[in-house]
Amino acid sequence: MSNQTSENNKRIAKNTLLLYFRMIFLLVISLFTSRVILQTLGVEDYGIYNVVGGVVSMFAFLNSAMAGATQRFMNFDLAKNDEEALSITFSTALIIHFIIATVIVILSETVGLWFMYEKMVIPTDRMNAAMWVFQCSILVMFVNIISVPYNAAIIAHEKMGAFAYISLLEAALKLLIVYLLYISPIDKLISYTIMLLAVSIAIRFVYSSYSNRHFAETKFKWIWNVEKIREMGSFASWSLIGNLALMGVTQGLNMLLNVFFGPVVNAARGIAVQVQGAVQQFANNFQTAINPQITKSYASNDLYYMHTLVCRAAKFSFLMVFLLSLPVLIMTDQILELWLKTPPLHAAGFVKIMLVITMIDSLSTPLNTAIHSSGKIRLYQLVNGSFMLFVLPVGYVALLFDTNPNMVFYSQLLMTIIALFLKLIFAKKQVKIPLKMYLKNVLCPIVLVSFVSFVIQYNIYAIFEHNFVSFLIFGFLSLLLTLTFIYCLGMDGQERCMINKKAMGIIKKF
Repeated sequence: MSNQTSENNKRIAKNTLLLYFRMIFLLVISLFTSRVILQTLGVEDYGIYNVVGGVVSMFAFLNSAMAGATQRFMNFDLAKNDEEALSITFSTALIIHFIIATVIVILSETVGLWFMYEKMVIPTDRMNAAMWVFQCSILVMFVNIISVPYNAAIIAHEKMGAFAYISLLEAALKLLIVYLLYISPIDKLISYTIMLLAVSIAIRFVYSSYSNRHFAETKFKWIWNVEKIREMGSFASWSLIGNLALMGVTQGLNMLLNVFFGPVVNAARGIAVQVQGAVQQFANNFQTAINPQITKSYASNDLYYMHTLVCRAAKFSFLMVFLLSLPVLIMTDQILELWLKTPPLHAAGFVKIMLVITMIDSLSTPLNTAIHSSGKIRLYQLVNGSFMLFVLPVGYVALLFDTNPNMVFYSQLLMTIIALFLKLIFAKKQVKIPLKMYLKNVLCPIVLVSFVSFVIQYNIYAIFEHNFVSFLIFGFLSLLLTLTFIYCLGMDGQERCMINKKAMGIIKKF
């Protein structure tokens, strides 16, 4: 292994640990605050917050496409060590994001407002509170969009410690929100929305300030570089299709549930999304740390290293998600009752399906990063994005034949599985990832670990009494067994050797 590869692996490991520190801290705060907020707001208001905020989020696909382009071009410029190009990329991206933010505000205040009043199911006496949620969500969206280039700079430079440390402030502010919400004399939903806006502005200001102090390219310059705008815009325009599909899968399905079932089912989905997000962060943190290296290795024409990174990222992303998801899948009802006391109807079913979707999605993200690294994404986005757009009409037709709200998520699960194989085909064509390599190093190990772990642990749980003590015992036992199966069945010899070496190093320190 070359010195450069060794340094890259150490950087990935360090950044992953920092991101996990950030995630665990925020996860504890999030689970605590979610319970208090659900109890304080009530199921109906919690559902209103989720679905009304989702109206604004529908237009975020415009920004998501450009955010991916910004990250890709900054990673590329850093790999080439081209400081002038990096500065031009940042300033151009900031101008474009400001324009996008303005367009989204206009769309939200016209199309979004019309949809909220004319199509959504919201109780008449809560329309005023819903309007506060809507307007504050627009402002949060605006602030987040113009902050994207600053966050892209932090990720491109692989300074993940910034995310970990700033999260301490974010967690403290969210805890403060819970206390202030409890004592607030005015409408709880309105209070909650305003306070979230204030926290969002504060955190975004801190990220921007950090970037300005540490990275020379984030000193904004008015640069109207037509060539760079065309280059980034072309890349983003094709990404737009994929992000439009993502909007349909997330917020589109949320709107569909509201139209058919009302805000109470939106509350159940909100809880499921909370659980999904908590589990998904285990994969996202690892992927955030490794994604810059995938792009940079492609830019350096080191395809073998890139293929290795993609396969390793896919396998361990899945196994990280599976490690947490398995006990949740087996003990869903018990966990929701312990966490929320009285969870919304359908929440348990939503959680189970969405966790399976999350596991499959974790395999797709490294492939997506590799394909985007090539810059040749037109056909990929046309095929993959157009296919995923079918989730919404398929979900709608499914509800017409069966009024079980789970049907929309079954439709999403089916499309997600097919989309994974589409991405594999494109990865082979665009960046030469061998399908045999992916099958051997990724799919075979995860299927084996998943099957053995689920069968053994499901049967063990069947003999447990369902109380708090058994919940703790089985949770610990599940993690221990799954880790054992991952080590024995999911890792190859080189990976086990690396784990053994790290473990011995830690033992020697003590």
